[in-house]
Amino acid sequence: MAKDRPASKSDPAPAAPAPAAATAATTAAPDPDKIPFVGDITRFLTDEAPSAIRTAIEKAGRKDILARSYPYDREMSDKDYEAQMEGLQVEMVKMMYDLRTTGKRLVVLFEGRDAAGKGGAIERMRENLNPRSAYIVALAKPTDREAGQWYFQRYIDQLPAKGEIALFDRSWYNRGVVEKVFGFCTDDQRKLFFRRLPDFEKMIVDEGIILVKLWLDVGRAEQLRRFLAREGDPLKQWKLSWIDVEGLKKWDAYTDAITETLAKSHSKDAPWTVIRADDKNRARIAALQAVLRAVDYRRKDKQAIGKPDDKICGGPEILKD
Repeated sequence: MAKDRPASKSDPAPAAPAPAAATAATTAAPDPDKIPFVGDITRFLTDEAPSAIRTAIEKAGRKDILARSYPYDREMSDKDYEAQMEGLQVEMVKMMYDLRTTGKRLVVLFEGRDAAGKGGAIERMRENLNPRSAYIVALAKPTDREAGQWYFQRYIDQLPAKGEIALFDRSWYNRGVVEKVFGFCTDDQRKLFFRRLPDFEKMIVDEGIILVKLWLDVGRAEQLRRFLAREGDPLKQWKLSWIDVEGLKKWDAYTDAITETLAKSHSKDAPWTVIRADDKNRARIAALQAVLRAVDYRRKDKQAIGKPDDKICGGPEILKD
């Protein structure tokens, strides 16, 4: 089992031939003096982004929320965030100790739009935990052998043993969304995925594994603002990918695929917790709360965990355009 890997974007599994643009982008000889895709985000902002999105980004202050439908105008203050996060991380340590002593197993899926803050939420969740017991699963593109296996097979290999937590930075839901949007799977493969999905997740739950599914969503303007910040930060430019750049042009296709995927996979056995993540601070708090509330453990302090903010956290119905 591959453990303790740094959180990163999980590459989708191209079960069908990639579009010609993707093939060209991946086969062209890289320029050793240039970091790939730096400048492409700015060009999208200038040449292709809807005017309303450009205006929102240009006029907003650093702490302003860009999505009109978001229930808050500004980000949560760092002082309030740190005070609440400290208590939640203490609870995470208590929960981890209980899992180690009782042998419980926990899987947390982090899914959502690109730049929604999945990696940051994972880091906050695991920050004070033993990385041998709480490990990140961020799978790369499948090998030729893996591509010929049952679709769920390589994910099964990453499930936790007794006393462990597996934090999936993207998961089997690649097939429901990104593979659909970019044509990396056929329609028949995707239909088969949705037919097998309920039984697969029920099998995990029936095995006694606690399964928490988190979907982090972010508005279009905020997503672009975060990509621009990533493009301008020499320490984060490596995160940019062809999927990020091309995905900016496919907002509506992503929305359709997300809506369908959540509708088909939100169940009693494996419900989604959807978090509107336009404010990273509030989103990280909501993510830790969702996990802590899903696990029974000794000395659980419900007051320290608090009640999730139902203005930004709920089921799939909470999503807004």
